Amino acid sequence: MTTATVSTPAPVSARHSWPGLVFGLILLAVFTILVAELDLAIADFFKAQGVTRNPFEFPLTAVIIGLAANGLLRLIGLYTFIRPAVRTELYLKIGLVVLGARISLGDLLATGAGGLIQAFIMVASVFFFTWWLAGRFNLAPTLKAVMASAVSICGVSAAIAAAGSVMAKKEEVTYITALVILTALPLMVLMPPLADAMGLSPVVAGAWFGGNIDTTAAVVGAGTLHSPEAQQVAAVVKLSQNVLIGFVAFALALYFTLRVERDPNQRPSPAIIWQRFPKFVIGFVLVSALASAGAFTPELVKEMNRAYEWAFALAFICIGLDFAPGALREMGWRPILVYLGATVFNTVLALLVASVIFGTLRLGGA
Repeated sequence: MTTATVSTPAPVSARHSWPGLVFGLILLAVFTILVAELDLAIADFFKAQGVTRNPFEFPLTAVIIGLAANGLLRLIGLYTFIRPAVRTELYLKIGLVVLGARISLGDLLATGAGGLIQAFIMVASVFFFTWWLAGRFNLAPTLKAVMASAVSICGVSAAIAAAGSVMAKKEEVTYITALVILTALPLMVLMPPLADAMGLSPVVAGAWFGGNIDTTAAVVGAGTLHSPEAQQVAAVVKLSQNVLIGFVAFALALYFTLRVERDPNQRPSPAIIWQRFPKFVIGFVLVSALASAGAFTPELVKEMNRAYEWAFALAFICIGLDFAPGALREMGWRPILVYLGATVFNTVLALLVASVIFGTLRLGGA
């Protein structure tokens, strides 16, 4: 596979760093507000269609705005000047740490074991199938990790966590994000009538939506289109999969440190593993543990959710700003074929697992 390259801008002198940093941060704030306004407008549109939650998640909007700003700033000669403010990795890591506040194990256990059992089965099966299929198509290890995490866990958030763990290229995250959103939207619309056509109960239908659709918003949207009971079960199942983000990120970081990126002439000592391990994973797990212990008030969790969305919006705007023209085109069609193949596998397996756990065994419900 041809590896896409990212153009490295010319170094910025210290004399221009601070003015560029300040001006760049102001621009990023304006772009982030624009993302928020567009997100509200899109949400209002879907609400008018009877969907209570916007399925068109803001990261793709942020990337599009970042790409537009990228071209404009290069055209007017300000791109290099504002580069000091483009700190994609920093914004991603902040957002991922705060993301832990949205995950409480207590809430999941109180709802029942079905969602957690399905989550473990689906995440393990879909992850390794996607990893195997991507290997058959000779995709880069970092792209395999990002794609397998996105398809098996929860789309955009999992892709970002995996990318940080394996040091994936920014264009790989952008590529997978686009595939996640473009795949989730038709699934959100098509799966509810398919569930009715197959005669699935609302509980089984909701578990199917939650185990298959990659983004949380589209999962809730599909449940809303079906029934209130399906909406609740779908949200619980997807949240159960979200819990596994930290574990998968840790495992990927360990695997890439010990196997993929290891220098054959260098023994992988604990110090080296710690040096290369993404520390934000520890922050994510810690915040999630505090949320599970009830350490955060509902008001604080609400504010942390808002901070998570702003940090991710900043990060995805920067991904667009960092993007080298033509990088996605250089990746070719193989990643798309792998992603679609993994999605089909995920869809079929999720239906079987949901039917057994929530239908035959009745281990969960609304």
